[in-house]
Amino acid sequence: MRVIFMGTPEFSVPVLDALAGAGHEIAAVYCQPPRPAGRGKKERPTPVHARALELGFDVRHPVSLKGEDEQAAFAALNADVAVVVAYGLLLPQAVLDAPAQGCLNIHASLLPRWRGAAPIHRAILEGDAETGICIMQMEAGLDTGPVLLREATAIGAEETTEQLHDRLSAMGAGLIVEALDRLPDLTPEVQPDAGVTYAKKIDKAEARIDWTQTAEVVDRQIRGLSPFPGAWTEYQGERVKLLGSRLAQGAGAAGQVLDDALTVACGSGAIEITRLQRAGKGAQDRETFLRGLAIPAGAQFGG
Repeated sequence: MRVIFMGTPEFSVPVLDALAGAGHEIAAVYCQPPRPAGRGKKERPTPVHARALELGFDVRHPVSLKGEDEQAAFAALNADVAVVVAYGLLLPQAVLDAPAQGCLNIHASLLPRWRGAAPIHRAILEGDAETGICIMQMEAGLDTGPVLLREATAIGAEETTEQLHDRLSAMGAGLIVEALDRLPDLTPEVQPDAGVTYAKKIDKAEARIDWTQTAEVVDRQIRGLSPFPGAWTEYQGERVKLLGSRLAQGAGAAGQVLDDALTVACGSGAIEITRLQRAGKGAQDRETFLRGLAIPAGAQFGG
């Protein structure tokens, strides 16, 4: 098929690779414009932009698709279908209608649960047992279109957003290739009204750990916000990000370190911290971290 690909972050790159590998003709790749990054604030292309250039595709990065000229340029590509995954721009109706078989979105949740910006984070934060990928026909509403294919997967007890992100990205790549192969035979499934939830964008204000919460809530917060923005606490006046954890046995005052393995008491229950990061330094596993900053049993997190 002749495909327009629309995506921006690392999550979208395996999908672009899969479409190209399956033999589809990539008419153009749309992504967000390069933005200043790093200490020098030089403009840096997005992950999809960089990969598309490596593959030799036509890359377009308009700041908006609302203008008539941009919409005409999109329509002039005469695509069979557009594949959209974490693109980041609103698609006007004229764009949705331009490809012969419309626009298909790869969404990282089991719709209608977790429509919106941060479905992977929210699934972990809320303690969902499973999540998955939906291939959806796009329409004007926010992730409201009928679903063509879906695939579920269990969320691991110690899985972080980063790890689940990578698994779902690979799943989405495989499922969209299957969807395009079977497109004439697929029956769109209208999303039910029951069970709709919205995955609002993650706010950095959600990242500070309240140790009086239950161990289950704290554990989900750490895993759900890893690696970004990173749940954090204070130790001796220094902010420390906690990026990996698991439920553990133990009891004590909320935020108290219970042993040399970084088991920490919560409002009820305890967690074991497995990955941490000090300000200005890289993320480290627990053993490496403790060699650089000793946190003995009896120490107190919070502040």
